[in-house]
Amino acid sequence: MIYIIAVGKMKEKFLKDAFDNYKKMISRFDKVELIELKDENTDDARIAKKKEAERILEKIPKKAFVITTEIEGKMLSSEEFASKLSDIYTYNSPDICFIIGGSCGLDDSVKERSDLALSFSKMTFAHQLFRVFLAEQIYRAFKINNNESYHK
Repeated sequence: MIYIIAVGKMKEKFLKDAFDNYKKMISRFDKVELIELKDENTDDARIAKKKEAERILEKIPKKAFVITTEIEGKMLSSEEFASKLSDIYTYNSPDICFIIGGSCGLDDSVKERSDLALSFSKMTFAHQLFRVFLAEQIYRAFKINNNESYHK
């Protein structure tokens, strides 16, 4: 099972539709559950990250392999990402939990719980849009791992 824990709600219909489309395509390979958490509305980033971290940590499935998405994380090609997911399923856990933090980022307590810090780029992306990027890469990884063609 794939869990995606994300701080904040998807508000734009076109982004929800794109995410739901990838979620449906991924469902051929594994179940996906999106867990949206309340984002903190404060000017103090430290407080926001702490409060969001409490909610994130309580939602992580106990035996899941946790992948945080962070600018400081490791960058992988699509093929390397596919291989990593295959290895996780084979050697670590049938449950993979991706975490997308809020606009202030992730608290250190969440980063410490992470089994892999993953970066898609040194750029910052809108969090709602990033969910679509993540879902697309998960789908692409399944296609690669199943030797199925996918557009390049």
